Amino acid sequence: MPLAIDFIADVVCPWCYLGWKRLHQALALRPDVEAVVTWRPYQLDPSLPEEGVDRRAYMAAKFPDKSRLQAVHDELVRQAAECGVTLNFDAIDKSPNTNGAQRLIRWAGGAGVQDAVVEGLMAAYFTQGRDIGDPVVLADIAESAGMERLVVLKLLSEGVDREAVAHEHQMAVRGGVTGVPFTIFGGRVAVVGAESAENLARAIDKAVELAA
Repeated sequence: MPLAIDFIADVVCPWCYLGWKRLHQALALRPDVEAVVTWRPYQLDPSLPEEGVDRRAYMAAKFPDKSRLQAVHDELVRQAAECGVTLNFDAIDKSPNTNGAQRLIRWAGGAGVQDAVVEGLMAAYFTQGRDIGDPVVLADIAESAGMERLVVLKLLSEGVDREAVAHEHQMAVRGGVTGVPFTIFGGRVAVVGAESAENLARAIDKAVELAA
């Protein structure tokens, strides 16, 4: 029976991008373990308007110490490079509401292209600086992953699964998730944060052991 891995995260969380990459590196270290990874939605700020807000102003209000924010960004850029990821914070103009992006990942899971859509969303936001709150951008990413563009635009415009994503976010909060990424292996072993691939591989071993 495959090992179920739940990855609770938000697509605008840079540590989640690192955590996602490191999780897949960990799985590559355990080629004998058959696993099914499911992305679970969490929104760092569900109160943001649908059209998003100016990122620089938003980050300045959230982190008034500019030098501290720059130090965090520099460390993220360094760690991301080790994972083969380019973080281009200066290119990001907008902090989006991620409900739409989370809904797209939900539909992508049903279509069997979850990982491609997650990668597409994170690269679009963190590397290319695209607005992943914009339905047209979401449709571009969906189409690149093999999904039907017009179907995705229709689902987004009709608000399909908006409440379902909000409910899953609330479930995570009620379950004690206060920071992401939050990864649950086999329903029994939890890892908080973007741990190293080696530490995540040890969590996989523990979950396999408990399931035996």
